[in-house]
Amino acid sequence: MKLTEMRCVPCRGGVPTLTGEEIAALMPQVPDWAVMVSDDIPQLQRVFKFKDYLQGAVFAHQVAEMADQEDHHPVIVVEWRKVTVTWWTHKIKGLHQNDFISVAKTDDIYRTIEESASSGG
Repeated sequence: MKLTEMRCVPCRGGVPTLTGEEIAALMPQVPDWAVMVSDDIPQLQRVFKFKDYLQGAVFAHQVAEMADQEDHHPVIVVEWRKVTVTWWTHKIKGLHQNDFISVAKTDDIYRTIEESASSGG
C-alpha cells in the first residue's frame, strides 16, 4: 500500500522508533526529504519553494488541516517564498511510520498546489 493511502495510528509512547534499516527502506518513497538530527532526535525535513508568501501560507494551512485529520502534527515554518516542514513523533522522540505517511501526504499537497499554479488556477 502506498504511504498516501495509509492513515496514521495513535502513538501513545512506548512504541519503538524506526530502525536505521527501516528508515532507509522508506526514504526512496520520499526522496525530496532529508533525515536531520536535532537534540539527538532524528526528524524528516523538507524546504518547499513558492512564488510568493501567500502561496506558501496556503500550503502551510493545507498541511495543518491534513495534520489535524491524522492527529499527527509537524513543525511548519512559513517564510517569504518558502515553507520548511519537519516531522517526527514527539512521544517516542524519533521516527515512526506515521511520519513517513505524513511526509508523503505533505508532498501530495505540494504537488497539487504546484499543478494548480502552473495551470493558472
